[in-house]
Amino acid sequence: QVQLVESGGGLVQAGGSLRLSCEFSGRTFSSYAMGWFRQAPEKEREFVAAISRRGSSTYYANSVKGRFTISRDNAKNTVYLQMNSLKPEDTAVYYCAASIRIGVPQLRGEYGFWGQGTQVTVSS
Repeated sequence: QVQLVESGGGLVQAGGSLRLSCEFSGRTFSSYAMGWFRQAPEKEREFVAAISRRGSSTYYANSVKGRFTISRDNAKNTVYLQMNSLKPEDTAVYYCAASIRIGVPQLRGEYGFWGQGTQVTVSS
């Protein structure tokens, strides 16, 4: 039912910025909380950020707080992740995910739908 397509990844120097987008289709976007996760090579997929249905509440991993900003535009069925002051340790495949609720936003199991990911590489 729900389909998610990420875009905006690429190669950037440390200290630079990227903006990821995730387009949602198939159901009513405003009914879903949205999250961003990332997975580095040979690492588990980890929580990055999440946003509530209306965008009034946001949640961040400590490792990205102050550098990344999650936002959503319900009129465009799109969630964004603005990434500033990027570090080499931010290198990963970034996935967006959708949840009919946002109970424990850090848990992968809270999200029923996932995109295929977009690669972010930060060089030093």
